[in-house]
This record gives sequence, structure tokens and C-alpha cells, in this order.
Amino acid sequence: MKKIGIFYGSTTGNTESVAKTIAEKLGLADGDVHEVSELNADAAAAYDVLLLGSSTWGAGDLQDDWYDGVDVLKGLDLSGKQVALFGCGDSASYPDTFCGALGDIYNDIQGTGASFIGMVATDGYTFDESASVVDGKFVGLAIDEDNESDKTEERINAWVEQLKGEMGA
Repeated sequence: MKKIGIFYGSTTGNTESVAKTIAEKLGLADGDVHEVSELNADAAAAYDVLLLGSSTWGAGDLQDDWYDGVDVLKGLDLSGKQVALFGCGDSASYPDTFCGALGDIYNDIQGTGASFIGMVATDGYTFDESASVVDGKFVGLAIDEDNESDKTEERINAWVEQLKGEMGA
């Protein structure tokens, strides 16, 4: 079985909560769930699959701790690793930048050799635009705890099952 590590950046706790729920559903140990501030070359090397989570702030900005995390990832050779993205945003207050941080991470680590998994259809989401939509799909799991918390569990469950298939687990 592939070794999975979760790295997240969370300011209000929503993304942390989502990260822990994903970990639980994947049967991961607590030691495989990390704040992104712990991300370094050795931590990334310890995993076959990296699940990267960020909340989105302001006009589609990364969660503060992710700026250093992205710099770490950009400097690594992630060939042979699978990467899946997840994050939280507010589609009502920021319909033009909903979960845009996922798009930033995705774009920033394109040149690392990583294989991206976990793309999610935009069906059922209410937003206008997002930098995290590529070829008609979110580059990862988009969660709106502010306005659609009633859909969070269903979305996480579906995504985890999708990841299991895409990881070959």
C-alpha cells in the first residue's frame, strides 16, 4: 500500500478539520497529518502520495503558511509521487476566487514531476470563477464550510473513494 501524507495550512481550523476527516477516512495515523510548516524535503520524501490542503484568503490567496511550503515543493523532484489537493473557500463572499489557492499550488508545482490525482467536477458548486478550475474541473476537492457545510461529508466521502481508485489502493 502506498504511504500517504497530508500537509495542510489552516488559519481558522476548517482546513485542519477537513484534513483530519480525510485522514480518518483513509485510515491514516495521526503522525501522517502535518501542518504545512513541517514540510521539508525529508518529510515529502517519506510519502508516495501527498495530499496538500489550503484555505483561500482575500482575492484567491494562499493560506499564509503555504508560501514557504510551495517554495519547498518547487525545489523538489516529485517524479513518481502522486499529489492530490484539497481546500476550503467561501463561495458566497468570494464567488470569483473560490478555492483559488488550490490553483496556485497546482500551478506552482507543475514542474516537479508529480502526477496529479483527485480532480473534482464543478457540478453542484455555486461560484462564478476559480483559478482552481482547469479543463472544467477543480484541481482538487473544494469545500465551502461557510455556506455548504451540509455537503462536506458527502464531498469528502466521494473524493476519498475516488482517490483510492486513482492511487491503485
